[in-house]
Amino acid sequence: MPVRDIERARDWYCKMLGISETPKIMGGHLCPLPMQGAGLILDLMPMWGGKEPGGPPTYQTPAFMFTTDDIEGSYQFMKDNEVELVTEIENEHWFAFRDPDGNLLMVCK
Repeated sequence: MPVRDIERARDWYCKMLGISETPKIMGGHLCPLPMQGAGLILDLMPMWGGKEPGGPPTYQTPAFMFTTDDIEGSYQFMKDNEVELVTEIENEHWFAFRDPDGNLLMVCK
């Protein structure tokens, strides 16, 4: 996931995903998050635009979807944590939100 501030992104994703340990930042620009199953790596993307004044480009379509059994609870959690919500819960099934770097993501039931 392209990010502009690796420490801020690490802390935000850990809070949103319920990761209690603080992962190490490798090489000054990579932060693999400790997760079961599929993983997520935050990256300043120095080779791909991260050195530019605006940082790496953000995803303007949902980069990936997190699954949940409790769409209402997940939506309320994001709202309580002042996450930028892009949609309401749509069709009782999904909603979209942005991470601190503006990347568009989804939660789906």
